[in-house]
Amino acid sequence: MKFVIQRVTHASCTVDEKITGEIAGGFLVLIGISNTDTAQIADKMVKKLLGLRIFEDAQGKTNLSLQDVNGGLLLISQFTLYADCRKGNRPSFINAGNPKLANELYEYIIARCREQIPDTACGIFGADMKISLLNDGPFTIVLDSEEIC
Repeated sequence: MKFVIQRVTHASCTVDEKITGEIAGGFLVLIGISNTDTAQIADKMVKKLLGLRIFEDAQGKTNLSLQDVNGGLLLISQFTLYADCRKGNRPSFINAGNPKLANELYEYIIARCREQIPDTACGIFGADMKISLLNDGPFTIVLDSEEIC
């Protein structure tokens, strides 16, 4: 499982010219799921995500978490995080999770995040989404379950 986390001042997701989710500030998270991922891996990733202290405190140090600043989450399913570009110029997505498993885990992650972050918005799994954001910093972190679980 991979999360690409961007600290944002605002972000939104639009599908068919309708906003499906937006936040005023917090994290935009692109979520990639593989066939080997499980709910237990998702739990560890969500715990790490929500525990990240990458917002500035009064002294200007990145020492505050999403909850500390009452930030929101915009969660976007992104199978292309598992692109394999080793051969040729056309990426292979063989390592991305099958759609049924990926959608189940994506919905599971959304539910787990909403337990702690009331302002959790999302995209639509498998849809052609247009993502708009203003990266704050910029500050971007990649979490890979193979490195933290």
